[in-house]
Amino acid sequence: MAEYKDYGFSESAPAHTFQYLQEPILGLLSNDICRCILDLGCGNGYLVNYLISKGYNAFGTDASAEGIAIAKKTHPDRFFLQDLSTGKLPNELQAKKFDIIISTEVIEHLYDPESFINFCKKVIINGGEIIISTPYHGYLKNLMLSLFDKWDSHLNPMWHGGHIKLWSRKTLSNALINAGFTNIEFKGCGRMPYFWKSMIIKARLI
Repeated sequence: MAEYKDYGFSESAPAHTFQYLQEPILGLLSNDICRCILDLGCGNGYLVNYLISKGYNAFGTDASAEGIAIAKKTHPDRFFLQDLSTGKLPNELQAKKFDIIISTEVIEHLYDPESFINFCKKVIINGGEIIISTPYHGYLKNLMLSLFDKWDSHLNPMWHGGHIKLWSRKTLSNALINAGFTNIEFKGCGRMPYFWKSMIIKARLI
C-alpha cells in the first residue's frame, strides 16, 4: 500500500477532511455500536476533534508527521503516526477494540486498496462498521467532465500525491462485499445529486 502523502496541513484548514462530509458522516454513525472510532488517514485531526466535541470516543492515525503534530495540540493522547504499508496499528492502539473505522478521501490515493480494506477488517470487531468517503464518479459526472474537457484538470498528473484510483458506487461497494462486508449504504454529498463531490459508503462486518 502506498503511504499517505503529506499535503501541507495547517491548523486552520480542515485538510482532506472536508467540512461538507461532517454531517453526512455523523448521520451514518450507529449510536448502538459507536463506542470506539478510528479515523485512518486523519490528516490534521479535524474530523476526530469534531467527533470528540460531539461526545464520541475517537482516535486518528496518519502518515504525515506534520498533520499529527497539529492534531496533538488539541488532544495529544488521541493521534498517532502510522505507515499503512506496515499493516499494523501503532503500538498505542493495538490493545483497543474499534467498533467503527472512518477513512475520508484516502482510498483514492492507495496503490493497494484491497490490502487497506483487509487491514480495516482486521482491526474492527465483528459487527463493526466501516465508513469510507472518496470522490464520486458516475455516468453523468464523467460525461460532464468529458463534454467540458475537464479531465486534465480533474486528474492533473503533476498533482503531487494525487488520485490514482477512480471509484464509483458499484466498484467500492463490490470491493467491500468481496472482503466480507455487508449492509452497504450509500450517500452522496457536496454539489447537486449525481454530480456529487464525494460519496460515502458504509458497510458492516458480520
